[in-house]
Amino acid sequence: MKIRAGYDIAFHCLQDVPMVLMLSVHPSRQSDLLTDHIIQLSPRVAARNYLDAFGNVCTRLVAPAGQLEIRNEFIIEDTGLPDPVVPHAAQVPLADLPDEALVYLLGSRYCDTQKLTELAWSLFGGIDGGWQRVQAICDYAHERIQFGYQFARSDRTASEGHAEQVGVCRDFAHLAVTLCRCMNIPARYCTGYLGDIGVPRDPAPMDFSAWFEAYLGGRWYTFDARHNHPRIGRVVIARGRDAADVAISTTFGPAQLTRFTVLTEELAQNEGAPIEPTGKQRQPQFA
Repeated sequence: MKIRAGYDIAFHCLQDVPMVLMLSVHPSRQSDLLTDHIIQLSPRVAARNYLDAFGNVCTRLVAPAGQLEIRNEFIIEDTGLPDPVVPHAAQVPLADLPDEALVYLLGSRYCDTQKLTELAWSLFGGIDGGWQRVQAICDYAHERIQFGYQFARSDRTASEGHAEQVGVCRDFAHLAVTLCRCMNIPARYCTGYLGDIGVPRDPAPMDFSAWFEAYLGGRWYTFDARHNHPRIGRVVIARGRDAADVAISTTFGPAQLTRFTVLTEELAQNEGAPIEPTGKQRQPQFA
């Protein structure tokens, strides 16, 4: 399967503003790119990439006063398979968890585990099996929160989302991640592209999506508390403890978002670029 994805974003700045963008495909998916992945900046300004502590590609630049336009469009190859479902995947005992998974057991800015631990154990303590426990958490978050773009709030924590019972995809993910951590299951927040592939088209404007991964049976598995069923065509951009680690833009000064469009769609078999030879990896570029 081929997927066309990209974005058209603009900021208006009253002065020169340093920025960090997180808009590149995650390194784990860069070998699947079929076309160049070019971040187009208008006006053209100096920019450079670095990897953060979680292995995500970040872009540093200084936006000049006035309008800054940020665009990209690319084609990526995907298996076309839905998220795997592995009911026998077991919860890993704490003593056996790899060192790098331990940070995903801790509370974080939006995942306030200390406020939900008692609730989590009362609801999910009697469930055996790692996969069944995580799926029960997804079911609970899916039913607990009402989705609506009008409910978006950038500072809502997991416990507040649980109390208010409204939110957007990040709130579903934060609640599920927090409840998993309360149950000693490592869980990490993910953001990326998720188009309406294999499901009815959503008439609402497209946005980047949020889901999460839980560490079970010695590997990370994808879960999605908002949609709560396996989906096709996820393209991850970044992973972290919560949304604070994977913000698409972090500005160090006044910058107003004036345009925001996201594209994700499946291409017909005869569309798109030819597949490059195996082993060729396309790196993010600037224009």
